[in-house]
Amino acid sequence: MAGTLLKNIEALIEDGGDISIGGQVLRNECVATAADDSNCLAMLVRRDGETFNALLKRLDKAIGKAWSDDEFADEVNG
Repeated sequence: MAGTLLKNIEALIEDGGDISIGGQVLRNECVATAADDSNCLAMLVRRDGETFNALLKRLDKAIGKAWSDDEFADEVNG
């Protein structure tokens, strides 16, 4: 399942990068982050009513956007 649906997260981890999902980052209840060796690719704040699976899918999409378009998502710092 994860290999098909979350291919960017899987590729990032296989290449030595990491993701983190946790709470209480600058008053945000839940934040998902992704980083490789040199960049923070995405920092996403979990939306009201957003499922965990939906957050993971958004994170996967944000990783792909960072790799393809050099657009880095930062919902934590505004």
